[in-house]
Amino acid sequence: AGLRSGCESHLPLSDWNRTWYTANPDLTQCFQNTVLVWVPCIYLWLLVPFYCLHLYCHDSGRIRMSCLCMAKMVLGFLLASFGFVEFFYILLERSQDIGHHMVFLLSPIIRSMTVILALCIIQLERIRGCRSSIFLFLFWVLSVVCSLVPLRAKIQLAVDEGIASDIVRYLAFFSYFTIQMAQLFLCCFADQKNLNQVFNSLQNPCPVKDASFLSKILFWWFTGLVVKGYRTPLEAEDLWTLREEDTSHKIISDLQQEWGAECAKLQKQEKSLESAPVLGSRLPDQAQLLRKLQKEQSSGFFLLRTLARKFGPYFLTETQVFQDPEAPQWKGYFYATLMFLLSCLQSLFNHQYMYTCFTVGMRVKTAVMGLVYRKSLVINSAARRTCTVGEIVNLVSADTQKLMDFVVYFNAVWLAPIEIGLCLFFLWQHLGPSALAGIATVILIFPLNGFIAKKRSKLQVKMKFMDGRVRLMNEILNGIKILKFYAWEKAFLEQVLGYREKELKALKKSQVLYSISIASFNSSSFLIAFAMFGVYVMLDERNVLDAQKVFVSMALINILKTPLSQLPFAISTTMQALVSLRRLGKYLCSEELKVDSVSKALSITAEGNFVLKNGTFSWSKEGPPCLKRISVRVPRGSLVAVVGHVGSGKSSLLSAMLGETEKRSGQVTIKGSVAYVPQQAWIQNATVQDNILFGREKLKTWYQRVLEACALLPDLDILPAGDATEIGEKGLNLSGGQKQRVSLARAVYRKADLYLLDDPLSAVDAHVGQHIFDKVIGPKGVLKDRTRILVTHGMSFLPQADLILVLIDGEITESGSYQELLSHHGAFADFIHTFASTEKKEIWSTSCHSPETCHKSNSLGDTTNTNLQNMEPVSENDQDQVPEDLGKLTEADKAHTGRVKLDMYKKYFKTIGLAIIIPIVFLYAFQQGASLAYSYWLSMWADDPVVNGTQTDRDLKLAVFGALGFVQGIAIFGTTVAISICGIIASRQLHMDLLVNVLRSPMAFFESTPSGNLLNRFVKEIDAIDCMVPEGLKMMLSYVFKLVEVCIIVLIATPIAAAIILPLAFLYAFVQSFYVATSCQLRRLEAVSRSPIYTHFNETVQGASVIRAFGEQSRFIMQANERVDFNQTSYFPRFVATRWLAVNLEFVGNGVVLAAAVLSVIGKSTVSPGIVGLAVSHSLQVTGILSWIVRSWTDVENNIVSVERVNEYADTPKEASWNTEGSALPLAWPQSGTIEFQDYGLQYRKGLELALKGITLQIQKREKIGIVGRTGAGKSSLALGIFRILEAAKGRIFIDGVNIAEIGLHDLRSRITIIPQDPVLFSGSLRMNLDPFDTYTDEEIWSSLELAHLKDFVSNLPDKLNHECSEGGENLSLGQRQLVCLARALLRKTKILVLDEATAAVDLETDTLIQSTIRTQFEDCTVLTIAHRLNTIMDYTRVIVMDRGYISEMDSPANLITQRGQFYRMCREAGLV
Repeated sequence: AGLRSGCESHLPLSDWNRTWYTANPDLTQCFQNTVLVWVPCIYLWLLVPFYCLHLYCHDSGRIRMSCLCMAKMVLGFLLASFGFVEFFYILLERSQDIGHHMVFLLSPIIRSMTVILALCIIQLERIRGCRSSIFLFLFWVLSVVCSLVPLRAKIQLAVDEGIASDIVRYLAFFSYFTIQMAQLFLCCFADQKNLNQVFNSLQNPCPVKDASFLSKILFWWFTGLVVKGYRTPLEAEDLWTLREEDTSHKIISDLQQEWGAECAKLQKQEKSLESAPVLGSRLPDQAQLLRKLQKEQSSGFFLLRTLARKFGPYFLTETQVFQDPEAPQWKGYFYATLMFLLSCLQSLFNHQYMYTCFTVGMRVKTAVMGLVYRKSLVINSAARRTCTVGEIVNLVSADTQKLMDFVVYFNAVWLAPIEIGLCLFFLWQHLGPSALAGIATVILIFPLNGFIAKKRSKLQVKMKFMDGRVRLMNEILNGIKILKFYAWEKAFLEQVLGYREKELKALKKSQVLYSISIASFNSSSFLIAFAMFGVYVMLDERNVLDAQKVFVSMALINILKTPLSQLPFAISTTMQALVSLRRLGKYLCSEELKVDSVSKALSITAEGNFVLKNGTFSWSKEGPPCLKRISVRVPRGSLVAVVGHVGSGKSSLLSAMLGETEKRSGQVTIKGSVAYVPQQAWIQNATVQDNILFGREKLKTWYQRVLEACALLPDLDILPAGDATEIGEKGLNLSGGQKQRVSLARAVYRKADLYLLDDPLSAVDAHVGQHIFDKVIGPKGVLKDRTRILVTHGMSFLPQADLILVLIDGEITESGSYQELLSHHGAFADFIHTFASTEKKEIWSTSCHSPETCHKSNSLGDTTNTNLQNMEPVSENDQDQVPEDLGKLTEADKAHTGRVKLDMYKKYFKTIGLAIIIPIVFLYAFQQGASLAYSYWLSMWADDPVVNGTQTDRDLKLAVFGALGFVQGIAIFGTTVAISICGIIASRQLHMDLLVNVLRSPMAFFESTPSGNLLNRFVKEIDAIDCMVPEGLKMMLSYVFKLVEVCIIVLIATPIAAAIILPLAFLYAFVQSFYVATSCQLRRLEAVSRSPIYTHFNETVQGASVIRAFGEQSRFIMQANERVDFNQTSYFPRFVATRWLAVNLEFVGNGVVLAAAVLSVIGKSTVSPGIVGLAVSHSLQVTGILSWIVRSWTDVENNIVSVERVNEYADTPKEASWNTEGSALPLAWPQSGTIEFQDYGLQYRKGLELALKGITLQIQKREKIGIVGRTGAGKSSLALGIFRILEAAKGRIFIDGVNIAEIGLHDLRSRITIIPQDPVLFSGSLRMNLDPFDTYTDEEIWSSLELAHLKDFVSNLPDKLNHECSEGGENLSLGQRQLVCLARALLRKTKILVLDEATAAVDLETDTLIQSTIRTQFEDCTVLTIAHRLNTIMDYTRVIVMDRGYISEMDSPANLITQRGQFYRMCREAGLV
C-alpha cells in the first residue's frame, strides 16, 4: 500500500489499457521505476544467505586476483556510483516535489546497494575458489532484461522529442545499460585456476573444470575436441584424463565402504535367521547400488524440462492471435519469441539432465566392473565352477550396459504419468468432457503395451542362448588346435549355428511384438485425436472444430506422445535392469574363499614352516572329500616329495595348503611367505621379464641367477627381444617347457619361505629337468634353505627328498624317507622295484624333452621365434599385442574411413538384398504420405466455414479422417517388421561369415590374435548388428521422412520459409559433419580400449589361484582400474559429443519454429488459419526430429563400424579348402600307411629361415619311428607338416602315394590321428568329447575307454558317458584328460598315428599302460612318436635324430648306440647306457 501511495498520487502503478489492449504497448513510469528495478535486487538479497552457506561448504582454495576479476570490480564500482550520482541529481533538481518522488529517490539507492552486494559476492567467490558463478550470471541477466523496457521507452522519447531535452539523463541511462551488458558479458567467462590447482594439474585435464557457467550449459567447452577430431583423426593421446571423481579408485573405495557396512548388517541378520532364507534376504541389497545412484540423480532438471515442454503449446492458444486480423501485430511477435525462448529452455534442461545421467551411468559401469573384478579374485572353486569365464565377461559387458540404460530412463517411470496428467488437464480445458474419450484411449493402449513388454521380457531367453554361444566360442578359440588336428571344425560350427538359430528365433518373435507396440504408439496420437474429435463433434450440433481447437489439441496430443512412448521403454529397461541386478547380485553374493582355512604365522619357529593336523578337505561344501585325514608336519628347509597315481589328490593337497579348498576339519598352519608353481603354467600377456618379476622390483644379479638356474638363458637368446619379448596371451608363443620354466622362475624370484611346486618338471626334457632339479629344487639348488613341497612323477629325484608322501585316493598311505619306504615293502616299494629293474638311475630323465620343443606341437613349435619377430621390445603403452591391428587406429587406415563406410553400407544392404529394401522405402513414403494427408484433412476441416453455428457433412469428414489414420498405423507396423526381419537376415549372414572365416583361418592367425579380440567380435559386435543397426535404421528412416513431411507443410503454409529452411539445412549439415568424424573415431577408440579389459579379466579369472598364492591381488586390482579408466577416457567424450551436437542443433531447430511463427504473423492476411496452425504445430516438432535424426544417424554410423570389424577377418589369409571337389580318394585311404618326404622344407612365416630343410625320408607300413632331438630341432615341425597345419615351403609329402597337398584338409586330417601334447576337452558330455559327429556306437566307445584304462573311472560316474565336462575339462585331472585323448585316438583307429609327448602328465605306471596299449592296439599302424622319455622308443624300428631342421642320424636304436653319435650321448645323459 505504501508503494501504491508513493506512486498513485502522481502516476498509476499499472494500466492494462496502456500495456495490453493497444497497438503500441508500454509500461507505466511507476512500474518501470519500481518493479523493474526491484526484481533483480529482491532476487539477490533473498538468495544471498543461502548462496553464502553453499560457498562456505564448498571450499576449493583461493584464486589470485586476475584481470577478469579486476574488470568486474571496476565496472561494478562505476555502476554503483551511477546510482549515487542519480540520487543526488534528483535531490538537487527535483527537491521541490520530492514528496511525490519518494520512489524515484529510493530506486537508485537500492540499485547501488545491490551492486555493492554483488561486488562483495565476487570477492567471496574468489576467496572460496568458485570460478564461474551461476548466481551472479542470473542476476545480471535479470538486470539487463528489466532495463530493456525503460531502454525502449527512452529511445521512443528521444525519437519523439529529440535528445537535447534531457541529455544528462539519457547519457547516464545509456552508459548504465552498456556497463550492465559488459558485466553480463564478463560473467560468461571463468576465472583462472586457484593456486593449489595450478600445481597439481594433470596433463591434458578435462576442460569442463575450467569452463564457465554458460559454456557448461551449452557444452561449448567440448568444441575444442570436435574441431581437433575434424582436422585429424583423434588418437588416444588427444583425450582428456578422467576427472578425479570419475576414476575407479575413488568410486570403488566409496562403494566398498558402503557395501562392507551393508554386508556386516546382513551377517548380523543371518546369524539371527540361520542360513535358510539367507539368499532371499541378500539380493535386495543390490538396491544398495541403486541407492548410491539415486543420490546422484538430478530429477530437478527433469521436472523443469517437463514444465517447459507443457507450456509451449499453452501459448499456441494465444498464437492463434496470429490469425485474428484485428489483433495488433506485436502480440504475434511477442508469442513467437516466447515460444522460441521456452523451447530453448527445454533443450537446455533436457541435455543437462541427460549429461548428468550419463555421467552417473558411467560411474555405475566403473563400479560394477570393479566389484565383479574384485569378486573374481576371492570366489571359491565350487562357485567358480558354476559360472564360466564367458558368463563373467557377460556380466561386465552386457549387464553393466543394462544398468546404464536404467539410470538414464528411470525417472521417466514416475515423470511420464505426471506429464500425461498435465496434458489431459489442458485438453479438458479445451474440449470439455470429450477429453475423457482421449483418456479412455490412453488407458486402452497401456495394458496392450504392458502385455507386450511382459511377453518380450520372457523372450530374454536370447540371453541364455547367447551365453551358450559365447561359452562355446570361447572354448573353440581355446582349443582351436585340437579342432584342426581332428578336423572337427564342422561339428562345432553346427553347434554354434544351432545356438545362433535359437537366439535369432527368440529375437524375431521379440521384434514382431516390439513392432506391434511401436505401431500402436505411433498411431496413438491419431487414435486419441480421433476419439476426442469424434466424441466432441457428435455430442452437440453446436460443437465446431475451428483452427484454434484443432491445433492446440493436436500440439498437446503430440506432446503426449513422448511420455507415452517413454513409459513402456522405461518400464522394460527397469525390468531388464532388475534381471541384470539379480544376476550381478547372485555373482557378488556367491561363496568366497574362507580366509581362516589356513592360519598364517609370520615368525618361523623351529617346528617347521608348515603343519597340517588331521585335515579333511573337499572342493565344494556338499561334494565328497578329496583329501581325508591328512596329517603332515614339514620341518623348515626340507624337501618333501608327493607321489601317487593320476587323480590321487596330489594337486588337491597343494590347493588345500593354499586355502583354495573347503576345509571340513583339522587345521593348517603356514609360516612365512608362499610361492606356488601350478601344474599348468599360467602366463600373463606381458613381457618375459614382467612375468618373472611379477610386480617386484628388479635386482639385477639375483634376476640373472634365477634365469640361469631355471635354464632360461638359452631360450632368451632365441627370443627376438630377449626378456623384453612380449608373450601372447596364455603364453601362446612359448613352448610348454618354456612356460613351465617361466612360471618356476617367477616363484624362485620371490625368495619365499615355502615353495609349493606342482609337477613343474613334467613339461621339460630330461637334461633340463635334471639341471633344474640340481640348480633350483635339489639339496644344492638355489632354494636349498627353503621349504619345498614337490609333486612329481620322476623317480630319479626321490632318493634326494627328505620326506616322501605317498597318496592313494586322497589319503596318505605311507610317508618317510626313500630308504625307510623301501624297507617297509609297501605299495611304494613294489612300485619302485617294478620300474627300477629296467632302468638304473634316472628313469625319470626320460620324462621329458628338450626345453623348448617340448610344447612345440602345442604352440606350433618355433613360433617362439616367429610371431615375435615383429614385436621388438614392446613399449608399455602398446600392450595390445602388436600383430593385432585391433581398432585399426593407424593413420593410413583413417584416410579412407569415408570410403570404407560406403562399402560397409553396401556390404550390409547387399547382405539383405535389394528385393526387400525397395519395398521398405516405398512403405515409409506411404506411411508418411498417409500422415501428411490426415494432417492436411484436419486443417481443411478446421477452415470449413461455420454455417448457422454448425459445419456441414461432418460424418464423412470423420470417416475419411479415421480411414487415413488407420492406413498409417498399418504402414508403420509393416515398415518396422520389415526392417527387423532385414536386420535378422543380415546379422545371420554376417555371423555365419565371421564364424566360417575364423574357423577357416590357419593356426598362425590364432597365435597372433588375442582371443579377447575375437570374443569381442562374437559378443559385442554381433550384438550390435543384431539389435542396434536395425533399430538405428528404423529410427533414422522414420525421422527423415517425418522431416520431409514437416518441411512440405511449412512450405505450403508460407512458401517464403524456403529462404530460411535452406540456409538452416546447410548449417545443420555443417555441424553434423563435424560431429560424425569425431564421434566415429571416439567410438573406435572406445571399442579398442575395451578389449584389454576383457583380456585382463580372462587372465585374472584363469590365474586367480596363482595371484592369491603370491598375494598380488592389490596390484591386479590396480591394473584392472587403469584399464577401466583408460576405457572411460574415450567413453566420456563420446556421450558429451552427443549432447554438444544436440544442444547446438536444437537451437537451429528452434530458429525454424521462430521463423515459421514470425512468417505466419507477417502473412496472416493471405493464409488460411487452418494451414498456419498446421505449420506452427508441426514446426514445433522440428527440434526433436532434427536431434533424433542426428542421433540415429550417428548410431547407425557407429554401429556400422561393427560390420566393419566383423568383416575384418574376411581378408585375412585362409587355410586350403576343407574338402576338394571330385577328388577320387578311396574311402579306406590310407590303407597301408606309408609316408614319403621328398626334399621337404617348411617355414613358420615368410621371410624366416626354414624350420625343416630338405627332408627326404621314406617310412614303410607298420614301422614304428621315434623322433628325438634337442630344442628347436624341428621334431614337432614334422608333425605339423604331415597335418598341413603349416604348408610346405618346398618339396612334397606322399601318404600311400597320394600327394597330401592336393587333397582337402579334412580329407587328410580325418584319416590320420595325433595324440597332442596339451589334452584339451570341451564343455559338453564325455561322449561328445570322444565322438562329436556321433559316428560310433556305444560299444565301440566303451571298448576304447577300456583300452585307455578309463573304464573304471567312467563307469563309476553317475552319468557315465553323459558326464558333463566343465569348461576346458577342469573337472578331470590332467592325467585323466590325457587318457581321454588316447581314447579318442583308439576310437579313430587310423593307419597313421602321431604321438606328441603324450605322457608328460601321467605317472610312470599309467605311462607304462599307455605304451603297452599303443604297442598292442596300433600294431599294424605306422606310429611316429616325438619322444622325450627315451626308454619308450628303445624298441622302435627306427629312430630319427633331428638337428636344426636336418636329419642328422637315422637307424635302429641299437645301431645308433653302437655308432656313438648324438643319440648315444642323449642315452648316456638319460642313464640308459
